[in-house]
Amino acid sequence: MKKPPIIFVMGVSGSGKSTIGKLLAKKLELSFFDGDDYHPDENVEKMAKGHPLNDEDRKGWLVKLNELAKENREQGAIIACSALKHKYRKLLRNGLEDQLKFVFLSGSFELVSKRLQQRKGHFMPPKLLRSQFEALEIPTSALLVNIEDSPKVIVENIIKKLDNQWA
Repeated sequence: MKKPPIIFVMGVSGSGKSTIGKLLAKKLELSFFDGDDYHPDENVEKMAKGHPLNDEDRKGWLVKLNELAKENREQGAIIACSALKHKYRKLLRNGLEDQLKFVFLSGSFELVSKRLQQRKGHFMPPKLLRSQFEALEIPTSALLVNIEDSPKVIVENIIKKLDNQWA
């Protein structure tokens, strides 16, 4: 019997990872985990002060998310995580190669910036968005989904693409 998927919903801050991840988890009847909840306090404080995280800041957090994914390999899971660089995705994939899939929520700087301006109560200030776009290495092996549609349509598109890949 095939194991349920571990899906990382990835993209820059404000691309809709949490919204889409929750809806996708509900549709697929999988648990949802927001990667932001697993950042150490130092990372949250650094971002809240307007400083972007570097590779060293992210390493422990990514290892923790990989461990979370491994803990859920029997039942599957949806995990929201920026996963901006290839080396981050490689770390997240460690030990889960055949079971893991990345869904990349892609949108323009202008669209995401507009969304971030409307978001309230998040530790990631909109002024750090540029640094995320600069760090982003567009994945070649992820499902690419445009974020211009409604969340419902985006989730439907993801499910169709997943069905085609895992059919």
